[in-house]
Amino acid sequence: MKQIQASEAKAKFSELLDQVEQGETIAITRHGKVVARIAPPENRRPADVVQAIEELKELRKGSGPVTIEEILAWRDEGRRF
Repeated sequence: MKQIQASEAKAKFSELLDQVEQGETIAITRHGKVVARIAPPENRRPADVVQAIEELKELRKGSGPVTIEEILAWRDEGRRF
């Protein structure tokens, strides 16, 4: 985690946001003590997850509509009653 003084953070705020956007967490200090942290949001998806979601969306475009009977059959497939 990178540390930066509050006065410097104020002057370079835009640059700090660019670093945070790339995944870096930055601690802001005042008189040598950490007073704040700037971190990327926790719900941010890594690029590989975004790519997988897009691939699934493309895959779904090729399949037609599904009936409720088909869904129930898939759910029950392999079950013992």
